[in-house]
Amino acid sequence: MKRLQKLGAYLFLLLIGYVFLFPLLFMIMSSFKPEQVIFADLYSIRAILPVGDLTLDNYRQVFEKSDVLLYFRNSILITSATVILGLFVNSLLAFTLSRMRWSGRKYILAAVVALMIIPIEAIVVPLLLLVSKLPTIGWEQGGLVLMGSWLNSLEVQILPFVANSFFIFLFYQFFRDIPKDFDEAAELDGATPFQIYRHIIVPMSGPVFATVAILHFLLMWNQYIWPIMAVQGEDARPVMPGIQIFFGRQTSWGEIMAYASFVTLPVLAVFLAFQKKFVSSLAGAGIKG
Repeated sequence: MKRLQKLGAYLFLLLIGYVFLFPLLFMIMSSFKPEQVIFADLYSIRAILPVGDLTLDNYRQVFEKSDVLLYFRNSILITSATVILGLFVNSLLAFTLSRMRWSGRKYILAAVVALMIIPIEAIVVPLLLLVSKLPTIGWEQGGLVLMGSWLNSLEVQILPFVANSFFIFLFYQFFRDIPKDFDEAAELDGATPFQIYRHIIVPMSGPVFATVAILHFLLMWNQYIWPIMAVQGEDARPVMPGIQIFFGRQTSWGEIMAYASFVTLPVLAVFLAFQKKFVSSLAGAGIKG
């Protein structure tokens, strides 16, 4: 009976894994096939297998029809800058909310929790009006000058998304469960609050930092609505809006699958790099709960 139960559990997990992996495998395999082969294999197991007339023509068309390397570079810069700044800003605010006592702390925490329920779609128009009036700071003739607005720039895709209420709350929950005896011992040795944050809290919070890094990376890499509204030119366009180039009167699904496969690689790389910390963070949260 135990063997049957274990076999049933394994079969169920394989089924769940197939459901989650099927779209990814289909996308990757379809990127190497001509469009007629994609539709011919659509209702068979061949759709996720490297069989048939495989070719790299779809990838060649992607690089010929779009400036995908420029989009890729922009997305790397935008995502990396936002994640790095976000880890510092969000964790530092969470540290002040969870480890320090000051007037108004509970109201700020309540505001952070309340902001979690507001979707980005509800604020994009007011945010667009705001950033359109903010000047860009540039360097010209040996000094800093104000140049135009934030629109059609990289900073308009970075700075508004550094602080995130959900990530602040994740850090807050994790920091709150760290014993405060460490803080008291450090204070006796003359440590400042920032030194406690830097040398005690941060080294003990690897799992939550990895979790927030993955989630923030996914959030920024998959940005679509905001870049379409705030960026009209090619120079600052990220990868996700770039896929619009392949949707026309004669849509080539092989090229779309090739483009999607290419821009998915960094997401898989980041998750594989941080998966152990991510899983340990989820497991620790489950044990605490």
